Amino acid sequence: MVVLEHTVADLVTEGLSNPQIGERLYISHRTVQSHLAHIFAKLNISSRAQLAAEVTRRRRDEMDQ
Repeated sequence: MVVLEHTVADLVTEGLSNPQIGERLYISHRTVQSHLAHIFAKLNISSRAQLAAEVTRRRRDEMDQ
């Protein structure tokens, strides 16, 4: 994932909505939606809950190394 996609994924994990993420990153909620679609395709997932679980798993794996 590119840097902005990582940031969007982190903010989803914090529980922010697309409009809230957009406000925080100074992008439109539609741009957030587009980034999420790319993230979901890259990770072969289909929900924000799955994304949050994947981000949490990856963080845990990084800490274990």
